[in-house]
Amino acid sequence: MDLYTLTTQLNQTQFSCEENGTVCDGTSCLLPEDNFNKILNTVLSTVITCMLALVMFSMGCTVDIKKFWGHIKRPWGIAVGFLCQFGIMPLTAFVLSIAFDILPVQAVAVLIMGCCPGGTSSNILAYWVDGDMDLSISMTTCSTLLALGMMPLCLFLYTKKWVDSNDIVIPYDSIGISLVTLVVPVGIGIFVNHKWPKQAKKILKVGSVTGAILIVLIAVIGGVLYKGSWTIAPSLWIVGTIFPAAGYTFGFFLAYISKQTWRRCRTVALETGMQNTQLCTTIVQLSFSPDDLALMFTFPLIYSIFQLVFAFIFVGGYKVYERCCRKEEENEEENIEEENKPNALNGEINEGFQMENKASS
Repeated sequence: MDLYTLTTQLNQTQFSCEENGTVCDGTSCLLPEDNFNKILNTVLSTVITCMLALVMFSMGCTVDIKKFWGHIKRPWGIAVGFLCQFGIMPLTAFVLSIAFDILPVQAVAVLIMGCCPGGTSSNILAYWVDGDMDLSISMTTCSTLLALGMMPLCLFLYTKKWVDSNDIVIPYDSIGISLVTLVVPVGIGIFVNHKWPKQAKKILKVGSVTGAILIVLIAVIGGVLYKGSWTIAPSLWIVGTIFPAAGYTFGFFLAYISKQTWRRCRTVALETGMQNTQLCTTIVQLSFSPDDLALMFTFPLIYSIFQLVFAFIFVGGYKVYERCCRKEEENEEENIEEENKPNALNGEINEGFQMENKASS
């Protein structure tokens, strides 16, 4: 009996079990799995999906079915957006990764971001800058649909310097969910706007406020869930700052030189710079080991922060311009009359040769 007591005391001095241990045998202790982030992520994803559906429903209430179909039939604006989305953005990501000599896994994260389609936040911001909502929603829908083929192609072309593209998992189910979440609410919103235009305006006010809350909520989620991933090299911060700014700039410039209307220039700029960062995060999580994630997972969060910063500067600058430098009321009335013509497209005129006018003639 004394020997048993002595042995028990000796074991207790050599091993101390955690208070929250679930299975302890004196030599080992099994701690419960920490599911806080997983549960929080699930709850927030559900809330965000519901809010996103409401926002896209309200954005659909701004869409005129005839003008929307006009963009599909004469897809000059969509073509410019496609070139920006899957031409300029992946190339910019590749050049920035080479120029700043970042780590290979971080370069892959930058390239994945550059190959992602446009995010739905661009639709909300396009509404705030009086953009062409018919074009904005058609661009987001088309880029998400085309991403099913263009993302694997772009990643194959640009990532072979650092990693085998076959190792990168494209979450087609997530892309499909994004597409459904976008198309179905927008379709219902278009129908409501067609049948009950007065009620659609009221819905739009609620949706614009919800959209603002949604953008802020998405921005802070990364910091809450992944607060331990912020110790990174300054070069990645620089890339994350330059990349979205380059997207907005190149998108606006390409739309301008292709003689799109001013409303379309603003819309294309936002559609180019606002990437689907949630999709990038999903791809990174599915494709890489925990050790790699510690180095690369922060980039989507950095991009999210600065794409919103520059977007708000964009919106603020436009609001200042609208208040201080807007054209006279007579010119505004002429623009409204021009827009109401059967074959007219939305927007102020961008001086020079008008591509869309030729298309409609």
